[in-house]
Amino acid sequence: MNARAAFNVIGASAQTYEVTKLVPGSAFHGVHGLGVDKSGRLFAGSVAGAALYEVDRNNGTAKIVVPTPEGMADDIAFAPDGTMAWTGFLTGDLYSRKGDGPIKKLASGLPGINSLAYRNDGRLYATTVFLGDTLYEIDVEGIKPPRMIMEKMGGLNGFEFGPDDKLYGPLWFKGQVAKVDVDKAELSVVADGFKIPAAVNFDSKGNLWVVDTALGQLVRVDPKTGAKKMVAQLKPSLDNLAIDDKDRIFVSNMADNGIQEVDPETGAAKQIIIGKLALPGGIGVVSDGGKDTIYVADVFAYRTVDGATGEVSEPARMHAAGVTLEYPMSATAKGDEVILSSWFTGTVQVIDRKTGATREMLHDFKAPHDAIRLDDGSILVNELGTKSLVQASGEHGKDRKALAADLEGPVGLVGGAKGEVYVTEAFAGLISKIESSGEKTVLAKDLKMPEGIARASDGKLIVAEVGAKRILEIDPQSGNIREIAGNLPIGLVGAPGGLPTNIPTGVGVGASGTIYFSSDIENAIYKISKK
Repeated sequence: MNARAAFNVIGASAQTYEVTKLVPGSAFHGVHGLGVDKSGRLFAGSVAGAALYEVDRNNGTAKIVVPTPEGMADDIAFAPDGTMAWTGFLTGDLYSRKGDGPIKKLASGLPGINSLAYRNDGRLYATTVFLGDTLYEIDVEGIKPPRMIMEKMGGLNGFEFGPDDKLYGPLWFKGQVAKVDVDKAELSVVADGFKIPAAVNFDSKGNLWVVDTALGQLVRVDPKTGAKKMVAQLKPSLDNLAIDDKDRIFVSNMADNGIQEVDPETGAAKQIIIGKLALPGGIGVVSDGGKDTIYVADVFAYRTVDGATGEVSEPARMHAAGVTLEYPMSATAKGDEVILSSWFTGTVQVIDRKTGATREMLHDFKAPHDAIRLDDGSILVNELGTKSLVQASGEHGKDRKALAADLEGPVGLVGGAKGEVYVTEAFAGLISKIESSGEKTVLAKDLKMPEGIARASDGKLIVAEVGAKRILEIDPQSGNIREIAGNLPIGLVGAPGGLPTNIPTGVGVGASGTIYFSSDIENAIYKISKK
């Protein structure tokens, strides 16, 4: 889509709008596992984007080599014969492919399948992390079921076999780097004192390199003594690393949607590819003195965007030391607070809009997909997992009751002028009004995956109809619908099997009527202005 395009709106009060790109896009949808093949090609994996990419280190570009759904890759490994294998974290599948040959599914039914590595003899090992904590040997032919070796290690994440044929890897939840004898199922600690070690790799000299995601550090470890030396100070939210045959170190950063090349001698880092946003989902907009600020649930960070200049600021990023944030996917903003929610972690987080400090963290929701503050101080949550609107009150929202039930895919939520709320039922294609009594009225139907919803100052509802790739205006009084802009880059198709829905497309409206929306396809923010 062109960065600038005009759309004529059909309706009684025809109005021409202009769509402009406010924040440019980026290549990945969160970047995780890295791997370098024998010819020196760099590969990168994305879980939310459900794709495996080849990265052009010279041009700073990336192209998809294995698309969704098989391409979901949290980690990547290469066998001695050049076969590439990767893990589908959410789908629980593990795949391999030799050259340009067919894709082979080696294992399934392993949710949280995360890290993997080949031994020198070609045998393959993998772990589940976050959704499990188990080490397996995987049949490279995909015939025999995975053989469990150990469990409850403490989050054995991005690992590799060392020159001694032992498996070395970080224990995410213990701040340690460990060594595992996979034949004896014995684990011993090699180095300690990390904040959150995420991945390790060996160079040609036998040095063990570790990335600490919380501190943003690349650390060299002597595998014999455990002695550590911090070589490069990078940003937090590091995920993985790969080392090529020239001992060049490549490090991925989830929040930056980027990859850096680090010189192991000097620690100097060169940015190969980066994005302003990682994977924007829901957004909220607040106008202060005529200035619009967009608050973005960016999955791997919480960010703000200046509505006039497009300048991006970052109050918080995932896994940074001392930061409270849990993969935000939806956002609403009103008054002096921003409310983030994450279906992946079941959390709702209330943030002070001015200071960025966390006021409250509410846990144990079932796939929350938006949340707003009601006039009585309680928080109303779109709980997709129970198909309900859940009202949370009391200390840390511990008192909960369903205001409405049997909603078909509640995703977007916005408050009305008289205590009513409006919700998008994405799976049923409905826009519904729900009174404080719980009474429901359908305002619009037969829509294609409506997700984000906002309310303009005149009371009209602005809706992202993702399945039709357009933004609509709906009059809640008459039910009249009109298209404001169409042919938009929204509606990223993720992988099945574990995603309650894809990352929601967010919309927001400034005081002057300017509309903003997030593009999950491009990782961009757009604005729609009246001409």
